Amino acid sequence: MAASEKNTAQPVAPMVAPWIAQQRDALLKQRGHAWLLQGPSGLGQFALAIELVRAWLCDTPGEHGACGHCASCHAIDVHAHTDLCVLMPETTMLALGWPLPEKAQADIDDKKRKPSQEIRVDAMRDAVEFTQRTSGRGNGKAVLVYPAEQMNAITANALLKTLEEPPGDVRFVLATEAAHQLLPTIRSRCLSHTMQWPVADAASAWLAGQGVPADQIAGALQAAGGRPEDALAQLQAGRAPQVWKKWPKELAQGQAGALASLAGPQVVDALQKLCHDLLMLRVGAAPRFFDKADLPAPPSLAVLSRWSKALTQSMKTADHPFNQGLMLEALVAQAASVLQSRR
Repeated sequence: MAASEKNTAQPVAPMVAPWIAQQRDALLKQRGHAWLLQGPSGLGQFALAIELVRAWLCDTPGEHGACGHCASCHAIDVHAHTDLCVLMPETTMLALGWPLPEKAQADIDDKKRKPSQEIRVDAMRDAVEFTQRTSGRGNGKAVLVYPAEQMNAITANALLKTLEEPPGDVRFVLATEAAHQLLPTIRSRCLSHTMQWPVADAASAWLAGQGVPADQIAGALQAAGGRPEDALAQLQAGRAPQVWKKWPKELAQGQAGALASLAGPQVVDALQKLCHDLLMLRVGAAPRFFDKADLPAPPSLAVLSRWSKALTQSMKTADHPFNQGLMLEALVAQAASVLQSRR
């Protein structure tokens, strides 16, 4: 298969977003063996991490990162670079097309276990052993951890000593959407970079470059809270802005509407965004994810606060194999009760 065909399956967008390129160029000018890229979802932590790794390992890097056409860059494109160790939950690796270790893949193929939703401690121990080996291409080695908050305490502790005193020419980049969940000792051993929010014009231009129709860009960005990667993911999942605008008032009437087509975590996420905007309205602030005209009248702060806490609890179990229909029915009934409350 040609390299260009391989590239179409990459998790990094074919066109590097301008705000990612600017941050890459700035970080490459700084020294440090470990970076922690942090910020909310949809701002490109993984894309920036890959850009840094590509530049570190490139045979002929330039002022603006990797060359994009050397053997090292191609090896990263096809997920086969011998000097790159990518640590992700197995579910994430499978979703993004990165190969699992042979034993892990065999266990999953033989149905001995399901893909892990956490970064396994065995994978971390393999990564520590990887850092102690000699670089295959002579440009050093890199370890990419994403999402870093998916390390449990045991896994994170297995990384600590190597992160503090890396052998040889190893560099680390940890990318996270929940830095507060990381061990303080992990955070303290990294240089921290907070992801930049793109301006609206740049985000719109990038979405247009991804093939999003002009009449959907503004609505998609609003539904994603201004985060372009989240906006693109929602559109690719079939969540049209026109449908997004209608479902809050449908929900107030006890109708699932657009929520019926979503997975459990997506349902809870959508309800949390609705709860957030109703809280904003209740305190006199502007909503973020919806137009004010598309929202039902907000109930009291006390009712919304209780609903927010209940949704936080629901998110903890939204990935569990409950009956999807029953879970959706319960969440819709809870939401309708909240939205019909006048206390």
